[in-house]
Amino acid sequence: MIHLTHATPILLGVAPADFRCGIDGFAARTRQLLGRDPADGTLYVYINRARTMVRAIAYDGSGYWLLTKRLSKGRFAGWPVGEETVSVATACALRALLQGANWSPASTAAAAAKAPAT
Repeated sequence: MIHLTHATPILLGVAPADFRCGIDGFAARTRQLLGRDPADGTLYVYINRARTMVRAIAYDGSGYWLLTKRLSKGRFAGWPVGEETVSVATACALRALLQGANWSPASTAAAAAKAPAT
């Protein structure tokens, strides 16, 4: 079971991902591009190039979860952009992004202080 709380570590992949792959592909992407262990308890969230779908991968201790949200209309307008490969997010910030709000790094300042170093 995935528990999304204020204490859940969440990392957003800034660059668009290829959504043709499954769990193994997203686990490999997390290892190779982000340099992170996908089984470390963090929720890793990616967006597709068209910005119409979001996928998250998480490990719950017994196996991987791959979650997908595809918009019926429109695009995710507020996804973070920039030079960094990853952005730290809070559960509230992720919830807002999934509901169409714009990305605000200031809203995740507290989460950044708690994020493990890469």
